Amino acid sequence: MSHLQKVVSGGQTGVDRAALQAAVDTGLDHGGWCPPGRSAADGTIPAGYRLKETPGERSEKAWHIPRSLRTEWNVRDSDGTLVLAPPRPINDPGTEWALRACKIYRKPVLVIRTDREDPVPVITAWLNANRIGALNVAGPSSASFPDMENKAYGLLTRVFRESKSEVTRNRQSK
Repeated sequence: MSHLQKVVSGGQTGVDRAALQAAVDTGLDHGGWCPPGRSAADGTIPAGYRLKETPGERSEKAWHIPRSLRTEWNVRDSDGTLVLAPPRPINDPGTEWALRACKIYRKPVLVIRTDREDPVPVITAWLNANRIGALNVAGPSSASFPDMENKAYGLLTRVFRESKSEVTRNRQSK
């Protein structure tokens, strides 16, 4: 049974932005933390995304990683984190920090490579097994992996639609 109610992300280009847009386009609530000034690699995070600004850019636990405070707070404030990874190895400090923050906050995490054949059933099973209501979505930026945003958007749209369908089916069967 799906519990997914909200998608949380930091609003950067790539996976973050794909998650927020997929939530908007499928009618799921969305939010999360973003850096001060809503700064992103491509300028300013669009105002249409309901994100709150952190008071600073860097976490004390990861001071060497840009935008690490929003990553930490998004992990902290969600029920679990889905990391979408490219086919080749991740060498992205922000994504690595998200994985470490999940350990620090003892939050469930699932890493899915975007080249995996039909990962939707695996993701929805993980969401259900961990009773994820607020899902943090993380992964590399468009600067690191240019087509991640499109791949992530397509995958997440399918996951969110499946989760919403499951919620509707469960309500109708009661």
